Amino acid sequence: MSESPEASSRLFLLDGMALTYRAHFAMIRSPRFTTGGQCTSAVFGVFNTVMEIINRDQPTHIAVAFDTAEPTHRHEEFAAYKAQRDAIPEDIASQLPLVFRLFEALNIPVIRCPGFEADDVMATLAGEAEQAGFDTWLVTPDKDFDQLVTDHVFVLKPGRGGGQREVLGVPEVLQKWQIQRVDQVIDILGLMGDASDNIPGIPGIGEKTAQKLIQQYDNVENLLQHAEQLKGKQRERVEQNADQARLSRRLVTILRDVPHGMKLDELASRPPDQTRLRQLLSELQFETLGKRLFGGEFKVQQTGDASPTHRSSLSETAASSTSVPLQSPQQGMLFGDELEEQTLSDVKHAYRIVRTPDEQIALIGVLSQQERICFDTETTGLDPHSAELVGMAFCIRPHEASYVPCPANVDETRAILNRFRPILENPAIGKIGHNLKYDATVLKWHGVELRGRLEDTMLSHTLVDPEGRHNLDQLSLQYFGYRKIPTSDLIGERGKSQKCMRDVDVDIVGQYAGEDVDITWQLHQQLVKEIEQAELQRVCYEVEFPLIPVLVDMEFEGIRLDVEAITAYSRQLAEEIDQLQEKIFDAAGHPFNIDSPKQLGVVLYDELQLVKNPKKTPTGQYTTREAELTTLASKHEIVRDVLDYRNATKLKSVYVDQLPRAVNPKTGRVHTNYSQAWTATGRIQSNNPNLQTIPVRKERGREIRAAFVARDHEHRLLSADYSQIELRILAHLSRDEALIEAFRGGADIHRAVAAQIHGVAPDEVTSAQRNGAKMVNFGIVYGVTPFGLARRLRISQDEAATIIRDYKLRFPGITTFLESCIHQARRFGYVETMLGRRRPITEVDSRNA
Repeated sequence: MSESPEASSRLFLLDGMALTYRAHFAMIRSPRFTTGGQCTSAVFGVFNTVMEIINRDQPTHIAVAFDTAEPTHRHEEFAAYKAQRDAIPEDIASQLPLVFRLFEALNIPVIRCPGFEADDVMATLAGEAEQAGFDTWLVTPDKDFDQLVTDHVFVLKPGRGGGQREVLGVPEVLQKWQIQRVDQVIDILGLMGDASDNIPGIPGIGEKTAQKLIQQYDNVENLLQHAEQLKGKQRERVEQNADQARLSRRLVTILRDVPHGMKLDELASRPPDQTRLRQLLSELQFETLGKRLFGGEFKVQQTGDASPTHRSSLSETAASSTSVPLQSPQQGMLFGDELEEQTLSDVKHAYRIVRTPDEQIALIGVLSQQERICFDTETTGLDPHSAELVGMAFCIRPHEASYVPCPANVDETRAILNRFRPILENPAIGKIGHNLKYDATVLKWHGVELRGRLEDTMLSHTLVDPEGRHNLDQLSLQYFGYRKIPTSDLIGERGKSQKCMRDVDVDIVGQYAGEDVDITWQLHQQLVKEIEQAELQRVCYEVEFPLIPVLVDMEFEGIRLDVEAITAYSRQLAEEIDQLQEKIFDAAGHPFNIDSPKQLGVVLYDELQLVKNPKKTPTGQYTTREAELTTLASKHEIVRDVLDYRNATKLKSVYVDQLPRAVNPKTGRVHTNYSQAWTATGRIQSNNPNLQTIPVRKERGREIRAAFVARDHEHRLLSADYSQIELRILAHLSRDEALIEAFRGGADIHRAVAAQIHGVAPDEVTSAQRNGAKMVNFGIVYGVTPFGLARRLRISQDEAATIIRDYKLRFPGITTFLESCIHQARRFGYVETMLGRRRPITEVDSRNA
């Protein structure tokens, strides 16, 4: 929505505890710690939220409200209120004194009223401010505040990780809740309850049902008085829980008459206490923020020998949407424009279009003198194997870039590429880019090999923050508080009406492309430091970056698909599916929709009665998942046929019929995309199409694999696989002598392990014992439980527990290694691979872990 019109008095009230929790969990996958071990994620997030409000909204009045430990009237009326809430997490509890110090340093009043919640305090102040002619913004992620919105009171929900914030006025609240009046929010909340606060509501009524009931009956009381008009279970629930509904409505109603003892004048905005703020930022080791606020002489206070620990992401600005190093540290003063979100129009820059051969030759002369250059392409599409080159952008210093347009005329573009070939193919000039594999592949299709040391900011950030988002638009906001030109501004949103980049005015494309390489250049400078701080140099510079040209060659080469063979197999599968369908109909005694879980469940459980008490889904429908049907396969042929039918239809629709469409018409080959930034573990992922998931264990899957053939009769395809690679790595990392010796002897590893577990000679191991050892071998690495092993081996849990216990006794090095991994995860929030890649595991202590 558009912001409220300018008002002489603008009050911003912050929901302190909600914002603290939100800030902490926003960085839960890459939390911040000082060298002394103090978690600072929440303080960092709260600081950035407040900074955005101060710089962007320029409040005339501001305050923050916090809950207190004393019981409220809600506890007195309902003893179970919030009774199920877990204790405040230790990392948050340890930061609360720091958050209070932060607000003290910022000279923002902190309001706490014993016996009242922060919601009530904020609502009362908002009402008083409205009476005094103020416009008020309630800064909170809590939906309960929607009930307080008026023409002069708004709810401001801060954005996450650089995302857009949301401001709700009366129209937005009415639209969001599908109601006629704002006060009806209370009625909906009362009916649906709130599990987080242990407010019961009416069982079985969720948000959508509550909205419909209030739309029909206007309010809770009127609904209760006309409950006889409802039908079935709904009527029963409403009538039986009438008092509970009234109670819940009272509990969710925010008070507006709290005796807080504050005057609005006391909330007037004041400059921060720079001495206290500087000291606090130094203690918290917010070096980048401190230097931007106080200048380059700012120093952090070290509490240990190590560098500041961020676990998986060492960037001070990785969770901030408000910091802008696109300016020099001296340009911004405390709470000045420096921390505002900026766009290209706010930053001095020099992006030029290089059009003529003479201008291109001059640029080439400059580029040839550089050790490294930042490079990007603009093209006509996202598929590098079919995209045409529209232009190239170059950058060698911040805020400056050159864009070289490449016309549709093939000969003219070839001439331009030939001029730049000595730069692009020069191995002595390093190339920096964002998703360089795409650019290199495009160039390869245009006859140019991108050579030199390649450094990719997308891959760098993938290492620094494996579970974060890595697109350039997001990183620009995340690191610099800078909103770059969206691609959609040039070519429109995706769809039939989307334009091609070649159709856009060259001057506009030049600004867009120049901005891309400029941001990438500056992002590279930041990420180089983070890679070094996190000690990720080896995996970055010896694995990820050198892998780029290898994947480019693999994608460019592609693989031949025998389209005739796969098309014939599609027809064969169609016949098999028809036959299976007839068999299933015969067994059921009538036709039905086999693909409908509901209809299939009725046939299997109501008509054929395969199980006395079949499992059901939460909606009351019979469960027909593959795992359930597999256990019934021996009971009736129809179940085996249904499983076979599902397998055949999936193979046909997902693979057999789709693969011919993936053949490139120019080459007659399939060119998949191998992504290095797809998974948090660093595993290469195949996409468009995914060639890694083609099944091969059963005959049907092998038929699909057989359709991938060599280029011609002069070539052969070589198939290779690792031998028990997981166990070999486990032996290497754990240094377990028994497991190492088993490998050194060249024996059957599963038989050798079984012999160790059961204390018998290898030739005395039974097939059942070997099978159990195999299950344990692969399961132990992934934390198999007695229950899980018992289910796999179809033995008792006691027997499974004995096997696992004996395994751990025989291979103590493995147990010690796995325990050390868990300890590292608990201490640092991540584990590391042999090459230093970090895998965040912040859920190690969760209840589901």
